[in-house]
Order: sequence, then C-alpha cells, then structure tokens
Amino acid sequence: MVSLRAEVRAALERHGLTPGADESPEALRERLNDVYLEDVRRLRASQRAGRIALRDYARAAEALKRDYALLGLPLALWSE
Repeated sequence: MVSLRAEVRAALERHGLTPGADESPEALRERLNDVYLEDVRRLRASQRAGRIALRDYARAAEALKRDYALLGLPLALWSE
C-alpha cells in the first residue's frame, strides 16, 4: 500500500476522487486525468454554446489547467 502525501490526497478529494487502499499513484493519476478531460470537454461545449465568450475561453482554460496542477507533479512525489 502506498501512502500518499497529504497535499496529494487533498487535491484528489477536491476533484471528487477518494483514493482506495489498493490504488497506485498511476491509477489515481489516470482517474484524475479522466476528470480533467471531462472538465475540458465541458468548458469547450460551454464556449461553443455561447455561454463563454471566445475571448474568455483561454483564461478559463488556463484556470482549469491550474486547478489540475497535480497532473504535472511527477508520480514519485505523490507518495511519502
């Protein structure tokens, strides 16, 4: 069993992911990436539907990227 850093566990939980006792950091990262892709698709659909102006889309996409900064952290740093 891998012991996740508190910051990593908190970031996962902010996105609605509760790490299972037998889940590897690799599996958790894959699940988090799936949630991120869903949010990107939702953002793109909102822009296409006119709910987000094209000029605001880049800013919203950047904010989304910052919100998922954990995806940029090397897996070796996810564990204690």
